[in-house]
Amino acid sequence: MKLTDIADNAGSRKKRMRVGRGIGSGKGKTSGRGGKGQTARSGVRIKGFEGGQMPLHRRLPKRGFHNIFRLDFAEVNLDRLQAAIDAKALDAKDVINAESLVKARVLRRAKDGVRLLGRGEIKAKLNVEVHGASKSAIEAIEKAGGSVKILAPKNDEGEAA
Repeated sequence: MKLTDIADNAGSRKKRMRVGRGIGSGKGKTSGRGGKGQTARSGVRIKGFEGGQMPLHRRLPKRGFHNIFRLDFAEVNLDRLQAAIDAKALDAKDVINAESLVKARVLRRAKDGVRLLGRGEIKAKLNVEVHGASKSAIEAIEKAGGSVKILAPKNDEGEAA
């Protein structure tokens, strides 16, 4: 093996197309852009323009709305909490909140807060502080001898309101 024998794989490098270099090149005259007008120029092209007819996206009715104040909660089920306690990632004696759940890798991030849901069973006595919880989750934790504290939702600065 010599330095002169080293080469790229076949087809790994391709020469760029030189447009506008005569009819013999196959990409002469209009350079593959077709005829004249707006679409042949560089820059703006009207998307959704239907020749002056009312465009489809304006003919159809609008529906619904997007609530800018909606909070996006990270959801945790009871079976996930029990699995984390069994795996010794969470300590049942400590207060379980958003920070402890992220630290224990039960959640990736807390988003706008944590909401506790009731899927699965809980055996440990827990003291939970979350931003929301379903009725079944609260009942299950209180039945196991624990308590659930519902926190106020976070405001824009990240603190509880």
